[in-house]
Amino acid sequence: MRRPSKAFSVAILLASSVTAQAAPFDISGAWFRSLPGKLPAGGYFTVQNNTGRDVTITGASSDACGMLMIHQSSNKGGMTSMMMMEEVKVPAGGKIAFAPGGYHLMCERPKMKIGGKVPVTLHLAGGNSATVAFEVRGAAGK
Repeated sequence: MRRPSKAFSVAILLASSVTAQAAPFDISGAWFRSLPGKLPAGGYFTVQNNTGRDVTITGASSDACGMLMIHQSSNKGGMTSMMMMEEVKVPAGGKIAFAPGGYHLMCERPKMKIGGKVPVTLHLAGGNSATVAFEVRGAAGK
C-alpha cells in the first residue's frame, strides 16, 4: 500500500484549516423585522467569536434585499441617530448582539414574506463569508 506524500498531507491540512476558518463564529437568533409597504426591514442576530483573534464583519448581502447595510443606532441626550458602519469587530472570544437600538442590518427594498426564511451572507475581513438563514417576522417581532 502506498503512503500519501508529505505534500499531499500538507495540502489536506491546509484545506481543512481554510474550511475551519470559513466561519470562525456562531450565529444565533437570526431574524428580520418586516414592516408594511416599502419600509426597510431590520435584521438582528447574535454573533459569538470562537477564535483567539478578532473577527471583522465587513458587510452583508442577500437576494431578499435590494441593498443590505450594517447600521448602528444610538441615543445621545434624547436624540436617536443611525449611522452606517463599514465594519464591526467581534473581539476574540467575545459576543456582539445585533439588536433593536444598536447594531443591525438595514434591508432596503425587502423581498420577503412573514413566516419565511431568507439567506444572508455575512462578509468577513480576509475574504471569508458565512451564510445564515434569517426568519422573517412581523412588525411586533413575532
